[in-house]
Amino acid sequence: MSKQITRRDFCNGIAIGTGISLLSPMDLFGQNAFTIQNPEQPFAYYPPTLTGMRGSHKGSFEVAHALAWTGEKPSKYEKLDEEYDLVIVGAGISGLATAWFYQKKMGSDARILLLDNHDDFGGHAKRNEFHQDGRLLLGIGGSVNLDNPQDYSEISRNLLNDLGVDLDSMAANIDDNYPLSNPSANNALAIPGPDGHVITKGNWLDTMQGVGDIKSTIESLPLAESEQQKLIQFLGGKHDYLEDLSLREKYNYIQSTSYSEFLTKKVGIDEDTAAIFYSMIRLIFCVDGKNVSFFEAISTGAPGLQSVGSVAKIMLKLGNFLDTSESLYFPDGNSTVPRLLVKKLIPAVTAGRTDFENISTSYFNYKMLDRNDNAVRLRLNSTVVGARENGDGSVEVDYVKNGDAMRVKGNHCILACYNSIIPYLCPELPDAQKEGIRYAEKAPLVLANIHLNDGIAFSKIGASLISCPMDPFDLITVAPPTITGGHQPPQTPNDPMVLFLLGIPKVKSTGSETSRELFKIGRQIIYSTSFENYEAQIRDQLQAVLGDYGFNHETDIKAITLNRWPHGYAYEYMALYDPEWKEGQAPHEIGRAQFGKISIANSDSEAYAYVNAAIDSAWRAVEEQTS
Repeated sequence: MSKQITRRDFCNGIAIGTGISLLSPMDLFGQNAFTIQNPEQPFAYYPPTLTGMRGSHKGSFEVAHALAWTGEKPSKYEKLDEEYDLVIVGAGISGLATAWFYQKKMGSDARILLLDNHDDFGGHAKRNEFHQDGRLLLGIGGSVNLDNPQDYSEISRNLLNDLGVDLDSMAANIDDNYPLSNPSANNALAIPGPDGHVITKGNWLDTMQGVGDIKSTIESLPLAESEQQKLIQFLGGKHDYLEDLSLREKYNYIQSTSYSEFLTKKVGIDEDTAAIFYSMIRLIFCVDGKNVSFFEAISTGAPGLQSVGSVAKIMLKLGNFLDTSESLYFPDGNSTVPRLLVKKLIPAVTAGRTDFENISTSYFNYKMLDRNDNAVRLRLNSTVVGARENGDGSVEVDYVKNGDAMRVKGNHCILACYNSIIPYLCPELPDAQKEGIRYAEKAPLVLANIHLNDGIAFSKIGASLISCPMDPFDLITVAPPTITGGHQPPQTPNDPMVLFLLGIPKVKSTGSETSRELFKIGRQIIYSTSFENYEAQIRDQLQAVLGDYGFNHETDIKAITLNRWPHGYAYEYMALYDPEWKEGQAPHEIGRAQFGKISIANSDSEAYAYVNAAIDSAWRAVEEQTS
């Protein structure tokens, strides 16, 4: 099986060491519902407006951790008088797409139940919502964009068409100066200096590719002169750093050598200096230059293609780096996709017409999600702890909701949940399948949305994206400035705005650890870092970067929503650590095998951290259960 050099969806607690035994039974199996106030619907249950710690929030993971770590789960369950044609575990994009495909094939009267451990639907495609003076402000809570939708399978494209998603309209609606969709838009590098952060002028992504005034940009950085001169030569592209290798040796080198080794051994810069190129690598692969190959690093926009001579032509052909890639954005990230799906599946969730034209500003009534008169029911705050075939040909699914242990029955079950929990939900799985599932480690990441009184200080930077490789959050930008779905983004710097920050746990890699080992360490860091510590990091970083432009974190920040995803991106095979498996023999292929009346649907089962993988896997699982 060939590895894919890809760009991920771009940009998707308790301390591990304390032990489950510290939790009381009520703490362990209790999951609290939230009552919050929304300007449009006072005292309604409306999770998108919750601030503080989101993503893997308190109440969403404790029951699953108890099951996976100690085998602890309820001993008795209340058998509900509910039977379904299909029970779906997980209400992210995969789970909701599963419900849609099943309903389309089996009829609108098919009885479907979706169970999700979070207090909101969408999985990683979370919506963050803020309000100020009657204005709606949106942020991205997880899965960020549609990446190259023109390359989607017919299945995924048809689902978007079913939802009314107009890709041409999305492309036209986004501000041309949004750097996540337009690399030529102004972006900057910010690194700490002796007198505060130094922020480059011009376009840092262009500078890395040898475009523009390289000399002035590099000389403005707080680096030793010797390091500056090495960087100027490297970025200038007039020297082939692999000239001592034959073409075949160059080809092998770029595939098997870490980017860090190339920079330190071939270019000769210090590792601390090399880190200025790691922000995008970290945000896409969730590790730094020590753990990705030269080839993989270049695929993220890291510099070096201009400095390896003739092998660059081979890289361009293999990686298609100059393709017509397209990155499309909803104003609330990919949460628009599950919102459109929920509206299709449960029409009563909104009043009146709700579609692609007004989905961004539509209010969802969560009370309508789990009504007995719905053909499709969506039950939140419900952590599944078991799924198995019954002797009568049905499937029983056990779950815990608000401390109560319950059991429902379905004719079929599709697990559209976190892949690594599946061996604990279905202990009868064959050992080889369990091992296939356990091979992968999801990549951890943290996304924050910062509601500001206005955008005056940020506008003075002169760039709408800032790479911060030495800080807790690698990237500072703005929420997508698009009018898709009826959204009205800020028009002037005086308007309230949302800053969008992305980062991964800063794990000090020696280069000897595999990416999977680093992901485990990063996950522990995320779970053991309190919201208060994250808030301090955010305030310190924004003050350091924006302080010289009039920013005051004490008065300018109105709210912070921190979305932590300890189990973030699906694992994608990496050049330095994973072999080339034969077709059908890769761990994810072995792990996703149908198990009687139980099938698996998630991006993990595709080893591909993209929206279309979530959709395609849902279609596959439905076909398995209905053929």
